[in-house]
Amino acid sequence: MDQSDQDLDQLDALLRALPVDNMPMTLSELDGYIVGVLACPEMIPPSGWLPQVWGETGEAEFPDEKAAEETISAVMAHYNSIAASITGSLWVEPIYEVDPNSDEVMWEPWVDGFTRAMRLRPEAWSQLLDQADEETRATMIFLMALQDIYIGQSKFTDEEIDEIDLEAPDLIPNCVATILHQSRPELSPRHSEMGPGRPFKAGPRPRQNDPCACGSGRKYKKCCGRH
Repeated sequence: MDQSDQDLDQLDALLRALPVDNMPMTLSELDGYIVGVLACPEMIPPSGWLPQVWGETGEAEFPDEKAAEETISAVMAHYNSIAASITGSLWVEPIYEVDPNSDEVMWEPWVDGFTRAMRLRPEAWSQLLDQADEETRATMIFLMALQDIYIGQSKFTDEEIDEIDLEAPDLIPNCVATILHQSRPELSPRHSEMGPGRPFKAGPRPRQNDPCACGSGRKYKKCCGRH
């Protein structure tokens, strides 16, 4: 079941209420992180990934029990929403941050969250990389290259980074779909029809600056693709 804007706004507010000194995840980071947890070839229980949501120390430092229950419940509701959305479709709609000054879509926090989830089970991801088909391997390397751009360790030229920066928001969902097909094939009923090991090509999706298909006249990123 998809979450409403109100649910996401509430989750955002609860995350912002966590002690800032602990550097808790933002909504976009959490979204990428949960997708990474769900995409992992090895199942990760909540006890294995929740602590990092609260911050670098792993300690939430909730002010009281009510705040703890409300925040944990909201995070798990988002986890369940993402799990439901990828079951049968292997597709996610990333929650990106938007620069309030330039209106630029910022994919970096989402990718940072996804790669942080990968670091929870490095051996499982390394094994997937070794066994994956060429397309999935290239996709995984691309996501890691996006993280390198984010942390300033990319070997791409400035011109190449500028081009990637524009295309990344639209490419990321397809990258996730390609990875999910190999890392979690049991999530899709189409797996049995397509056969094991066959490369998966995600269908075309609207780009961030395309007119929204709902007919509002606004760009997709400012309408149905806002989250």
